[in-house]
Amino acid sequence: MGIVRQVADDQMARKRDSLRHLSFRPSRSPATTNMSPAIHDIHIAQTDALPEPRLLRQELPAGETQAAFITAARAATRAILRGDDDRLLVVVGPCSIHEPASALEYAQRLRQLAAQLAGELLLVMRVYFEKPRTRMGWKGLIYDPGLDGHGDIGEGLRQARRLLLECARLGVPAASEILDLVTPQYYAELLTWGAIGARTVESPLHRQMASALSAPVGFKNATNGSVSAAIDAIHVASQPHRFPTISLEGKAVVITTTGNPDGHLVLRGAGDGPNYDAASVGLAALALAGAKLPARLVIDCSHGNSSKDHRRQSGVAADIAQQLVAGSHNICGVMLESHLVEGRQEIVDGRHGLRYGQSVTDACIGWDSTVDVLQELATAVIRRRAAPIRIGPLGGQ
Repeated sequence: MGIVRQVADDQMARKRDSLRHLSFRPSRSPATTNMSPAIHDIHIAQTDALPEPRLLRQELPAGETQAAFITAARAATRAILRGDDDRLLVVVGPCSIHEPASALEYAQRLRQLAAQLAGELLLVMRVYFEKPRTRMGWKGLIYDPGLDGHGDIGEGLRQARRLLLECARLGVPAASEILDLVTPQYYAELLTWGAIGARTVESPLHRQMASALSAPVGFKNATNGSVSAAIDAIHVASQPHRFPTISLEGKAVVITTTGNPDGHLVLRGAGDGPNYDAASVGLAALALAGAKLPARLVIDCSHGNSSKDHRRQSGVAADIAQQLVAGSHNICGVMLESHLVEGRQEIVDGRHGLRYGQSVTDACIGWDSTVDVLQELATAVIRRRAAPIRIGPLGGQ
């Protein structure tokens, strides 16, 4: 037995020696002889510093008058969303801002029109700086202010903040989609209304970020048409959250939010069809009521509701107007993509050769059509006031 045990022990020792030779040993090339192989930032080509949010706010501060205006505009928006004000909220403006000069001209025109229609409509200018892309394309003024691919984000943030301050100075409330999770620290306090888009409405990070925003936030139905995704997002954003972000000093911090009580549904249609019609609005209102949320919503006249044909926006708005005349109080807002010049154009050589006042992203209706649509909606609000109020989820009461 002793001899057998000795033989077995010798076999095990030889096997251990064999495994030692087979154990993992990183290969050494001449480039890694004196250093460990890189395991971080492998795909980072360049790192550029951004200014602290606090410094940009100091450079371009919101004055007392501007802050008071934004506060009042948010209060008016909340009153409409909650049904305390029977006017219609209308978020109207360019698909995206690529040209601050034409955006300011648009704001000046909108201010004059808003004064004429103030009894029926609360006009909020669409001032979108970031564009979600299914694949690739120009990503917005913040990411590429030169439209040349250089990506001077610091300058983009500066131009965005400057434009929002000018809107507030003019007395024009501003709305924007919140796409990036960092950039809102640079400008979001200047917004009257914010949006979470169809591509990000299911994102947990965007939902918790919305819980921290100071402005009311509209959640669009998902690209597949799902209203339940937006309803879930409204619930999530209304709750307190604790998550990491950057502070005004640019430091990594953890914040605790109180939740945003002013989330609401935006119907924007889908690839398989629109959802602005009375039947779709009724179903959405029932879904909201079933989720113990106010049965009030905003309708986007563009995107899936116009089948991505800007010329159909006027027809969508006309259908909405008829629903208002019929007494619907579910509809509390409308969105329109509109610019000084109808249509769209391609970016070929940066800013060179672009037509002033025409979109470089989605095609928009022109200014004259915009005025017609807004006047039609204002008339519909007047007529709704004379119509019997429809009671229950389908009537929004």
